[in-house]
Amino acid sequence: MNRLLMNSFLLAALLMLPGQANARSDSLYQDLGGTAGIEQLVEDLLFNVADDRRIRHHFMDIDIGRLHEKLSEQICELAGGPCVYTGDDMVKSHTGMGVTRADFNALVEALQVAMDDNGVSVSAQNRLLALLAPMHHEIVGL
Repeated sequence: MNRLLMNSFLLAALLMLPGQANARSDSLYQDLGGTAGIEQLVEDLLFNVADDRRIRHHFMDIDIGRLHEKLSEQICELAGGPCVYTGDDMVKSHTGMGVTRADFNALVEALQVAMDDNGVSVSAQNRLLALLAPMHHEIVGL
């Protein structure tokens, strides 16, 4: 089974675990390279999204600079860093976008590639995905 498929199964399994994915850890923030590492990770993620014909249409008419800032804040906060997420909640941000499960999975793929490109360990990748997984129901199908 390839790693991408395995991580998709992991993400789906984590969605079934109530409350488990909300644990914070300073070590994850450090494992992602701190604020600078997270900002680079998000930049690479956004470049991957722009190159992905499956999902780039969702990002065509948005302020990419603001998206970069808010995603960086969100990941930093979730990872236990010193940041505070100041963006809209996920439901408000995604209502009317028509994000499908396939779109969500494509974004996860883009994030995994960005994490690989930035030398993020598989363990840290899985911990970050576990923190992001509960957002699935707040993003898909709205």
